[in-house]
Amino acid sequence: QVQLVESGGGLVQAGGSLRLSCAASGGTFSSYAMGWFRQRPGKEREFVAGISRSGGRTIYADSVKGRFAISRDNAKNTVYLQMNSLKPEDTAVYYCAAGLGVVGRATSSIRAYDYWGQGTQVTVSS
Repeated sequence: QVQLVESGGGLVQAGGSLRLSCAASGGTFSSYAMGWFRQRPGKEREFVAGISRSGGRTIYADSVKGRFAISRDNAKNTVYLQMNSLKPEDTAVYYCAAGLGVVGRATSSIRAYDYWGQGTQVTVSS
């Protein structure tokens, strides 16, 4: 059983930056593809960014491409989401997720992820 704990959320002004972290325990971190999703008020959970097991492949939602960057440190069992040029519409609860069956690629499919964190709130003020 994998446990995921997100941190780094908070309140930031539009145009600002935040870095989210997700610490994993209870499994072999390098065996999981990782992803970040978000859920905005009144909306369904949506894909933000994904990264392959080795970190060599990444994928982004069009809405964050060029502003957000996902990375991972397998030695620290941690995945990151660097968020720059934040907009009010980025306000959401951000979740990290781990997918065991995703091999050699990153994926945006929510069904591919087996484990989820509790989420961290990001609020961007205008």
